[in-house]
Amino acid sequence: MSLRAVRRAVALAWALTLCLVHLGLMRLRGPLTLQRRALWLQAACRRVLISFGIRSRAEGRPPTHGLVVSNHLSYLDILIFSSVMPCFFISKTEVKSWPYFGMAARAGGTLFIDRSSRASAAAVASEMVERLKLPIPVLLFAEGTSSNGAQVLRFHSTLFEPAAAAGAPVTAAAVRYVIEGGGEESDLCWFGDTLFLPHLWKVLGTAGFSAVVQFGAPHVYADRRSAAAATHAEVTAIRNHGDLVARGRIGNFSLRRAAGSSR
Repeated sequence: MSLRAVRRAVALAWALTLCLVHLGLMRLRGPLTLQRRALWLQAACRRVLISFGIRSRAEGRPPTHGLVVSNHLSYLDILIFSSVMPCFFISKTEVKSWPYFGMAARAGGTLFIDRSSRASAAAVASEMVERLKLPIPVLLFAEGTSSNGAQVLRFHSTLFEPAAAAGAPVTAAAVRYVIEGGGEESDLCWFGDTLFLPHLWKVLGTAGFSAVVQFGAPHVYADRRSAAAATHAEVTAIRNHGDLVARGRIGNFSLRRAAGSSR
């Protein structure tokens, strides 16, 4: 049994308890508006990241509104993105029933979607129209599932429609895990049939783990399909750029040029 994992598990339990206390105090101070919910989730995610021993940083300017679209590697992505900017997440409806984390997602203003239901997608798209008017961005993992990071999966275009119809900016972003000593990023990705608790224990025991979120420039698109195609190309370019930098093969690189074929 890893002493590091045990120590961090205790720290995680304490952090989750403090998050609940903070939420209760916020409720006593007045109604939980959507903005207050997003700020609570940001503070909670920062606490939890500290308990994990995960360092995170942002490259580029985190947007303050509109739609942010990213690749998806793990449940850790939610902690990492929320730590660098307040935002509203779109999550699969099953998360609502998860112990503790389902409650936290609801308290943080998460939108839940049943991807097998057109009615659910339409309801979420309708709610996104209102959220996109707020000074807090909506974050979409457009692949619809997490992956091992080997490639950016195809983006589903449906939930790009509210941003395209409203003329709201869409910002591409990519998250990356870095393990000191040359460990594989995929070792920390949660995907496929990997069980949650064994994966969580593995993360708690991993030393020298950091995360980087890189943001592109915001763009306005005329329709959802062009938005999905162009954003996918940009997220892929950001990820490829990160791979080359990590291997020491390049210094400067133009992400706009790399994604230019789809612009």
